[in-house]
Amino acid sequence: MKLLNTLASSIILLTAASLTQALDLAGKSPEEQGLAIAQERKTRDLGWGDSQSAVTMTLRNAQGEESVREMRMKSLEINDDGDKGLTIFDKPRDVKGTAFLSFSHIKKADDQWLYLPALKRVKRISSRNKSGPFMGSEFSYEDLSSFELEKYNFKLLGEETVNGVDCYKIEQIPTDKYSGYTRQVAWLDKAEFRAQKIDFYDRKKSLLKTLTFNDYKQYLDQYWRPMAMNMVNHQTKKSTDLKTNSLEFKTGLKDSDFNKATLKRAR
Repeated sequence: MKLLNTLASSIILLTAASLTQALDLAGKSPEEQGLAIAQERKTRDLGWGDSQSAVTMTLRNAQGEESVREMRMKSLEINDDGDKGLTIFDKPRDVKGTAFLSFSHIKKADDQWLYLPALKRVKRISSRNKSGPFMGSEFSYEDLSSFELEKYNFKLLGEETVNGVDCYKIEQIPTDKYSGYTRQVAWLDKAEFRAQKIDFYDRKKSLLKTLTFNDYKQYLDQYWRPMAMNMVNHQTKKSTDLKTNSLEFKTGLKDSDFNKATLKRAR
């Protein structure tokens, strides 16, 4: 929910053995191995520039009842900082016109704003409240930040098979004291370093949520994006699905398209 984003140069398919050699994991501590794998994940996703997508969000309560929302998402890659994102809700009527603007950062707290048309005002999301639910979904505001290495301490826990592919199992400890999570455990496939699953643990160190990624597609012969994401809250039994209906890269978005002053007019 940027949940995720960025990097350049064509990806060469490698075997697991050659990947280990390329990453030079041998002889490193689990923490050094985890960081090396996370760096490779980040490096493979730089240089995409900007993107626009149409997404369907399905909210599901503990009884299985569903509500569906349609939204557009715009993203802009920022050099030497986190990415910028703009989400605009189109349907249903009760959320139409709601807009969410996020400036992710590497070394400081993210800047996030939510425009609520019913109140006709822009609400700033404070760093202390980013663990709250985004628009009633199982995604938090924190989950919508771009993936930045400086936001975590990493550790390789082992290797497991997820979604039928061999994965590195990585522990990610948030460095932000206001994070809603004490730890995350991510499974990244060895071939492309794509996230297959992430477990989120709450402040009591109990398993809170699991995010799974499916139906990956490759864009510009390099960048992999999941067309389906599912976040399950194990404590409330609620879940949220995100389905990407269309996605385009390098559409010409500019920094001026991500402006708090014009958030009310975002359409």
